[in-house]
Amino acid sequence: MQPNDIAHLVTLGPPTLSPDGRQAVVAATGIDLDDDEYRSALWIVATDGSAPPRRLTRGKHDSEPRYSPDGAWLAFLASTDDGKPQLHLLPTAGGEALEVTDLPLGAGAPRWSPDSSAIAFTARVPDTDRYGTNDKIPADKEPPRRITGLTYRRDNVGFLTDRRSHVFVVPLADDPAASEARQVTFGDADDTDVEWASDDRLLFLSARHDGREHDRIQDVFEVASDGTGQRRLTDTTLSIEGVQVTDDPATLLVVAEPYDHDGGWLARNSGLWRLEVGDSPARPVRLTDAETVHVGASWIVLDGDRALVAVENRGAVDLVSVAIDGSGVSTVAAGRRQITAIDRAAGSLVATYSDTTTSGELARLENGGLVGLTDFGAPARPVLLPIHELEATAPDGYPVHGFLAVPEGDGPHPVLLMIHGGPFAQYGWTNLDEAQVYAAAGYAVVYGNPRGSSGYGESHGRFIVGDVGARQAPDLTALLEAALERPDLDDTRLGVLGGSHGGYMTTWLIGHDHRFRAALSERAVNAIDSFEGSSDIGWDFADALYGTDPEQRREQSPLTHAGEIRTPLLIVHSEHDWRCPIEQAQRLYVALRKRDAEVEMLLFPGEGHELSRSGVPSHRIARLDAVIEWFDRHLRKA
Repeated sequence: MQPNDIAHLVTLGPPTLSPDGRQAVVAATGIDLDDDEYRSALWIVATDGSAPPRRLTRGKHDSEPRYSPDGAWLAFLASTDDGKPQLHLLPTAGGEALEVTDLPLGAGAPRWSPDSSAIAFTARVPDTDRYGTNDKIPADKEPPRRITGLTYRRDNVGFLTDRRSHVFVVPLADDPAASEARQVTFGDADDTDVEWASDDRLLFLSARHDGREHDRIQDVFEVASDGTGQRRLTDTTLSIEGVQVTDDPATLLVVAEPYDHDGGWLARNSGLWRLEVGDSPARPVRLTDAETVHVGASWIVLDGDRALVAVENRGAVDLVSVAIDGSGVSTVAAGRRQITAIDRAAGSLVATYSDTTTSGELARLENGGLVGLTDFGAPARPVLLPIHELEATAPDGYPVHGFLAVPEGDGPHPVLLMIHGGPFAQYGWTNLDEAQVYAAAGYAVVYGNPRGSSGYGESHGRFIVGDVGARQAPDLTALLEAALERPDLDDTRLGVLGGSHGGYMTTWLIGHDHRFRAALSERAVNAIDSFEGSSDIGWDFADALYGTDPEQRREQSPLTHAGEIRTPLLIVHSEHDWRCPIEQAQRLYVALRKRDAEVEMLLFPGEGHELSRSGVPSHRIARLDAVIEWFDRHLRKA
């Protein structure tokens, strides 16, 4: 796979099923290299496979489809060059799509009321004279922002306090095109993840408690569709990520993780919880095991008296069924794949997934397996290399799991150790474009899930807390050494690279281990002291991962050990990265250049922390080209 081949990769959004279960609609997103942008369109798919998938819309950016419960309408978001998605309605009986909203910053994903009479969504509401609401005031001449809390901005979103997210409702009259969205929540808080609890009652997530700027807790709130009767339903102990009403209106389900105010919240497994809603805030009951089950997505789909959720499992994401009464958990679909979203209607169940041969497909669930309904991955499949499973043993005897991509040919091939971010995340059974591109360029790529990763139990994830580099490094090098047992890999030509936490570990490794001939550290944390104040999440993430002791932080900071770096290093960073701000790259670069170390810095304008996954396509390609050129320069020379 060549860098330009990312144009053949198609990813899918959540599917929606028609009420009779016969048709599914899904948004497919790909890259237009000529216009240097992403394009997304809606596709309609027969769930019995009786007809080939058919493109349903022709807009530039169509997404988030959702059938109405009565089957008469398909709601979706569409945006043009302004990048502001607006709510549209497409009659399923035929006809043109109707634009329903015209909001200054666009609308969020639609949610239908059970009786199909209204649609709810969330949208950001800009302060007066901000974000283009007054075309006479350019952005650089807007009034100053007064900041009073800790959570005031977010990478790839921007400032939050002057454009809060609130709940809107669109009542659909006889003429839907004449309907107007009305705002039903207000205040200095972000309201998200709206769902209907009944025909006239809404649920949403928000942080409205005292002291909310010092934690990550979100509660479930209830409000009538006319904006009255707002109340909190939960007890302010969980960081809630998703909510779903059950057939019993008094019982709610949430995906959440417990929050420890003393800093122990990081790398905790998210679980499924049941809430019995009464006159007082509900105390949650956990339905999944805290140590072994990590619910890796916020969606919940009801299946009678059970709930279907996504669970991470050794690089896979399985579909798991959980009894609402707490009587048991069972696996519905598992395998070497990652299930990303599902929908269920009239006995039909469809899922979107990815695996090592595709970035996204839609399938029907049948007898515990997936029956493919699309083949979006076909254009890229001929250039994909197989992925091998890798098992290793750390020096303390702990098993470490990972993956290996090997180039074609006999070798011996130079080797790259690639490290994921998070750190509570996982590499796995999916089409990882970076591994494919580097392997096609002639490099064996070793990547895996050392302790600190998710999907292997909570104790696996929390092992590195407080001594991050020293505790994770042995697992990473064990994976590398296990791969090097193959005779077709060259243990004299080794490189290491990673982004975010992976960049942190790259810089850490080359400050302590001189086996690598070249390294590439991207969007990294290098200095914990300044990361705490400069990052959008640093105010509590730094305490939770690295601890609060200044000397402990200094020892864990890769910048502290920069004087020991002898490996040629390319530092890659985005100029608008607010997660790991650019000063993290600059401090490391200056420390190395001052002693004439071999170091270069590559900066991408206009990009944030997500450059490698969702940056401008030309920048993504330039980044991949730069990675290959850097390692070619150092690992292929005599």
